[in-house]
Amino acid sequence: MALVTVFGAAGRQGTAQVRQLKLAGHDVRAISRRADPFLGEDYGAVEIRPADIREMDSVVAAMEGSDAVFYTHPVKAAVGLIEAVTIIGQAAVKANVKRVVWNTSSWIPDRPGESFSYAGNTIGLNALFRTGAPATVFGSVLFMDNLLTNWAFPFIVNEGRFVYPHKAHLECSWISLDDVAKFMIASIDRPDLEGAWLNIGGPEILHPPQVAEILSDVVGRPIKYDPSTPTEFAKNLCDAFGDDMSAEERKTTEAFMEAFYTFNNDGPQKPFRVDMGPVLERIPIKLETMREWAGRQEWRMTNKPRPPAG
Repeated sequence: MALVTVFGAAGRQGTAQVRQLKLAGHDVRAISRRADPFLGEDYGAVEIRPADIREMDSVVAAMEGSDAVFYTHPVKAAVGLIEAVTIIGQAAVKANVKRVVWNTSSWIPDRPGESFSYAGNTIGLNALFRTGAPATVFGSVLFMDNLLTNWAFPFIVNEGRFVYPHKAHLECSWISLDDVAKFMIASIDRPDLEGAWLNIGGPEILHPPQVAEILSDVVGRPIKYDPSTPTEFAKNLCDAFGDDMSAEERKTTEAFMEAFYTFNNDGPQKPFRVDMGPVLERIPIKLETMREWAGRQEWRMTNKPRPPAG
């Protein structure tokens, strides 16, 4: 079994990685400045260690003794994406890490510069590979777990509406965060995946009305597909952050998210759709369907912490 250091362990993606690593029998070092990054959830023995991405020595120290490093760029980061993955790669080389696995949290285009903000992923993976770190990169395109955030969940539970900025015809390969983590884990000891990058999604390609139908069946009452415009969605997302987002951040985020989802709906690239056949031939994993994922969620309002977005 490997010792895997997880950067961003306190986030919902990092937490899923920690959970799946422990289930797979690996040792885990969670990088977080919080003493309890999992908000009381018990994943067994997990080492908690802080690190500062702005300080190379701190990052190298965080990786010392690790067989592998998992990196997910946080929503609010101390440095930009390209700088961050470069630092992670350089530190991994210094620490003699055997594999760096970067989850981009979004689609990776073939060529930089053509695909709105997604082009940064292409630039980032090239920057990571140029550090000489033995890396694998996964572009996870759209998360089922988004439906549990505070800009989606209350609409479903309180109002019986699946509110999302997707046009009815949009084809989406929804994937659970636990399955993203399983792909990352599968790559740790695969020599053929060193230097590889793959876009990943779930086992189905669904249109929004199909998602609403599945939610209706699982929740046990009608859930109506209620498409929002990218403008409305951007406002709802920023509202979910509340006072954690400044007026300037809100203005920038609303403009970005509006343009982002306009591109996703109308662009010819189809960033949310992945042909998973070739991927699963290369990395055979049993992926959960939207119905299976939704069936293990608690579809009622509780006092448990719920992520605003991200």
